[in-house]
Amino acid sequence: MPRLLVNIDVPDLAAAEAFYTQGLGFVPGRRFGTAVTELTGGETPLYLIARPERDYARHWTPMHLDLVVDDLEAAAAQAEAAGAVPEGGLCSAGYGRIATFADPFGHGFCLIQFSAEGYDAIAD
Repeated sequence: MPRLLVNIDVPDLAAAEAFYTQGLGFVPGRRFGTAVTELTGGETPLYLIARPERDYARHWTPMHLDLVVDDLEAAAAQAEAAGAVPEGGLCSAGYGRIATFADPFGHGFCLIQFSAEGYDAIAD
């Protein structure tokens, strides 16, 4: 089975590390020179990669992070305080509740608080 790694290109590595640690609770791991920072604390490591800023309109991408949290309101407030941009309110879904955001660099992500059944509540 392949091992999943998540890489996120960012124009400002220090600002990205601050957002993902303070806003979303990841923990700094290894550094690879001045271009890559590893973040841990979840089941899959996250790698922030310094890349030149690009200029494109913000849009919801088909690939994004879903972060499962225990308290959606608290997690949303923490993310917003660190610079996340809400892209919708907190919504109910068949599997629990969800809120959509963009990080300060325009990458979309969701915060999800599962019900007791989680995705089993909507699975066939």
